[in-house]
Amino acid sequence: MLDAAAAKFSPEDFKKEDAAVLPTTPIDQRDTHRLIPAQYADGGVSVLARLTDDAETLNGIFELDNATNDRLLAESRLLPGVDERELVFGIPSYRIINAAFCHPSPVGARFNSSDRGAWYAGFELKTSQAEVAYHRQLWLQETKWDEEDTAEYLDYLADFRAEFHDLRAATEHADCLSPTSYAASQALAAELLEIGSAGIVYPSVRRPGGTCIGCFRPVLVTNVRKGDIYEFIFRNSRTAPIIRRAA
Repeated sequence: MLDAAAAKFSPEDFKKEDAAVLPTTPIDQRDTHRLIPAQYADGGVSVLARLTDDAETLNGIFELDNATNDRLLAESRLLPGVDERELVFGIPSYRIINAAFCHPSPVGARFNSSDRGAWYAGFELKTSQAEVAYHRQLWLQETKWDEEDTAEYLDYLADFRAEFHDLRAATEHADCLSPTSYAASQALAAELLEIGSAGIVYPSVRRPGGTCIGCFRPVLVTNVRKGDIYEFIFRNSRTAPIIRRAA
């Protein structure tokens, strides 16, 4: 399991030369895969709709939710971790792109802190599925849910064409690929973000042989479009899920 406490770091303890020794690689990768819960997709039915059938009450709930929505706050210059000038507008799926940067986990993720998110994707569909399956199963274990669980994820395809820092051959940063801690990886990402990095390409921790990308800049997430919906069926919190394309 991931150690939430270990995800924290002190930037002053990080040596700036570490960022300099990490090589960059020109990336021209099409059709990367990012799986997100189907209810959060553009046009998806909000989970808030389950709370009431009364239209007036539901509108009030939506207004309250919007008042604390991090993406909307960022677009209104009210979120400190993301400058609204970095966000994208007027292109397909722009809300989905912006949401990736404006809704980070409370403990962050591998290459982002709790203040600012990133767009994570797998070069291969199976890699993205393995990453999602791991984190969904971890959530089931942490919440002690041991009954059958079914969740649908929509595959968002995106293209990348930019210079990215590359961890695939950087053996001196092996601690950034720890299966249980984000401390080293978040420290490295903070320094790279400060010097203007586009993001990081790295080996998947959850699927041997797979490749992942963590993009730091909304404008570099291009040609975003919807793919298929996949169903993840967990018989319990201890066994791997059945993954199938939804009908």
